Formats: sequence, structure tokens, C-alpha cells
Amino acid sequence: MTEFRSALGLPIGFPLPDWKPCAAPPRTVMQGRFCRLEPLDVARHADELFRAFGADTENRIWTYLSAGPFDGFEAYRTWLEKSCLGDDPLYFAVIDLATKRAVGVASYLRIDPANGVVEVGSINYSPALQRTAAGTEAMYLMMKRVFDELGYRRYEWKCDDLNAGSKRAARRYGFTYEGLFRQAVLYKGRNRDTAWFAIIDRDWPGIKSAFETWLAPENLSADGEQKKSLSDFRSG
Repeated sequence: MTEFRSALGLPIGFPLPDWKPCAAPPRTVMQGRFCRLEPLDVARHADELFRAFGADTENRIWTYLSAGPFDGFEAYRTWLEKSCLGDDPLYFAVIDLATKRAVGVASYLRIDPANGVVEVGSINYSPALQRTAAGTEAMYLMMKRVFDELGYRRYEWKCDDLNAGSKRAARRYGFTYEGLFRQAVLYKGRNRDTAWFAIIDRDWPGIKSAFETWLAPENLSADGEQKKSLSDFRSG
């Protein structure tokens, strides 16, 4: 990539003369082979999500989220209505096509169309979605919308630095670690050092190819049994 310098010899960013702001992510369905992402609807999804999350009897899935666990269904439903129906964050329910039930959520947030930057976050996978083809495909579908449909330049993933599972997932999906923001957030009465990861547009073609090869029927059977791992295709 060509480096440009100012009249004083200082480095400046490469020019983007044809750049136009992106559209905001739409409130529409994303369809895959193993899952479907639907804009979160309390009437359709709240009960199924609450039941799915309830399978985690130790409430571990709520540890690194800003909300939850909840005392009961009405408290959860009220929180959804107050916090999860706006345009930023824009929440989606992950529907497992094998059971036709909502088993997790994820959202776009900190949406910045002018700069072509968006974050994926508030991810909560119930035990039924964890370590499944549907769970991985949901992340691919959200990336594909951002880069292929909307033309964003940067896709971010942030998490508590103590959340080893989230950091491991980010790397598996192809995100690059960019650094640690110390004492970035207070939540649930404790400090959070935030680990930052990102995928940028020039990373995407290789990451997309790895996802699509991994998801193909030649590698991944209808019941989610893989011949080669996603990491194998990314390293290859």
C-alpha cells in the first residue's frame, strides 16, 4: 500500500476519494444452512430464549455480560423491551433450523456508517447453540452482511480480557488482536480491561473463503460433523 506524506514530510493516511458512507444494518432476516438470524421480537422470541438460557443452571453465560441473570421471565422480558429493541444496538435472535427455536442472540452496535465501522457484541449463546455449526454460521452471516452487502471497512469484537472463551472465539473467527484498553469499563461492580479485536475489509476475502469452505456440505455434514476445522482452512 502506498504511503503518503504531508508537505512537512509527516505520514498521512492513504486517500479514499470515492468513499461514501455505508447504510446502517437493516432489520431483516439473515438465512443460513444451519441457522436463521431474525430481528429480535419479544413476542416471538422472549419465551424461547429464556428457556434456552435457563439450561445453563449455573448462569455462567451471564458472567461477562452487562445484564443478567434474571430472577424470572417477566424480568427478562422487561429488560428485552427496554434495552434490546432499538437500532443501536440492533439485536438478532439466532434460530436453530433443526429445532426452529431461538437459542441465542447477537447484535450490531456502535454502528458508524460515516466511517464504515461496526462492532458485533452482546453475544449470548445458550448451551444448545454453543460449539455448534449454527453458532459459527451465525457469526459468518453477520460478517457477510457487513462486508459484502453494506461495504463496511472495519468490524470489531471487544470483550473482558478475563473472558478467555470470547478471546478464543474471536481468533477462531479470524479477528486480529489489536490491544488492551485498561480500566475501560465498570460493570456489575467490577473493573473491565477490554481486549480489542477487528477484521478489516482487506482481511475479509480470505476469512470468507475459510468460512464458506468449512460450511460446505463436502466438509460439514447435515448434523454438523466436520472433516476439517475452521482453523485448518484459515491457516491453509
